[in-house]
Amino acid sequence: MSGTVVDAFARQIDLSRLSAEQFIQLLETLHMLGSAGTGVHLSGLSTETLADVVRRASKEQLRAIAEHPELRMVFLEEIFRRMSDHFLAEKARYSSLVVCWRFPGGSGIGGYDRFQTVIEDGRCHSGKDLGREPDTTITIAPDDFFRVATGNAAVAAMFVTGKVKVKGEYAPAVRLSGYFDIPKPA
Repeated sequence: MSGTVVDAFARQIDLSRLSAEQFIQLLETLHMLGSAGTGVHLSGLSTETLADVVRRASKEQLRAIAEHPELRMVFLEEIFRRMSDHFLAEKARYSSLVVCWRFPGGSGIGGYDRFQTVIEDGRCHSGKDLGREPDTTITIAPDDFFRVATGNAAVAAMFVTGKVKVKGEYAPAVRLSGYFDIPKPA
């Protein structure tokens, strides 16, 4: 199933009619089909459609993804995989920073899933811990991160409400979103 077909399918689902459990069952099925090599997989969604799914999902549905160990990692890995595609090199060409992302409720050290974003030499690399010493560490709940990373929530509002915690240098954390063309929901 091509990306455009997967996108069309995702746009047709009325998420408001699905309970959090049904939503998870749907995502598990799509993930299982992708793992079985059928060509139907979550990574086939366009970034705009992924952002739209997050926009239409309820807080309970997003929380259910965050609490599901496998789907949580699928969503986090997919977002970090796409970061370099949305990186605005011209805005960060003189910047060098390493951001560590910590997501509570995970299986890593201290109960956190960890990822890093490294910006240097006009390039962006993101993924699971890249082994770099961070300038800034950002701690955010995965469901809140899904919304921020897909343009469905303002990071500044989350700073103010304490949903985003920063350890280390604040300036890189504040500038970070300006280095990306944050997707808009379809």
